[in-house]
Amino acid sequence: MGNTKVLCTVAGPAEGKRTGAGGGKDGEAVVTVEIGVAGFSGTDRKKWGRGDKRLAEMQMTIANAFTSTLFTHLYPHSTIAISIQVLAQDGALLAACLNAATLALIDAGVPMPDYLCAVTAGTTSAHAAGDEAADPLLDLCLMEEQELPFLTVATAGGERVSVCVLESRVQVSRVEGMLAVGVDGCKQVRAIMDGVVRRQGKKILGA
Repeated sequence: MGNTKVLCTVAGPAEGKRTGAGGGKDGEAVVTVEIGVAGFSGTDRKKWGRGDKRLAEMQMTIANAFTSTLFTHLYPHSTIAISIQVLAQDGALLAACLNAATLALIDAGVPMPDYLCAVTAGTTSAHAAGDEAADPLLDLCLMEEQELPFLTVATAGGERVSVCVLESRVQVSRVEGMLAVGVDGCKQVRAIMDGVVRRQGKKILGA
């Protein structure tokens, strides 16, 4: 997404790669997520360790999103492992990871009812500003995320919100506008992803 680049691979569904006697709840598949961040991906060359709080939150958010979206009941006592490597960061990192994981899962043949599409949405005024007429923004870059309040929203078909993560403080009156812009942006991302999947499908069928 923009200058943010992530690489995603999916292993599974595979049996026997879980802890305990069963898979997820009621014998469903367990979705695991592991994110690695390259040291050269950001401008400050920050080293992201396994114990990094934001990294752990992103992994949990992605795992929960796909656990509720995928048809996990078709693969009892199995594990679906999503591995994400961040190569470049310029904003919308969580959204990029969600979109990359969606495409990787489709490529791996894991069934889902619809695309899980994500974007970031922000507002033109900082939290402290009393500007009620602040305009919502779509798909913020890293510099904008550092200066403005924003959230990450993901939908799975239509306007059903599957993920909504508020990344910074924002006045309640602005959240509705940000969400509306985000949901509309997810529809645009879905159209792009659908075009990519269809083109790839035609290549495979024509091979």
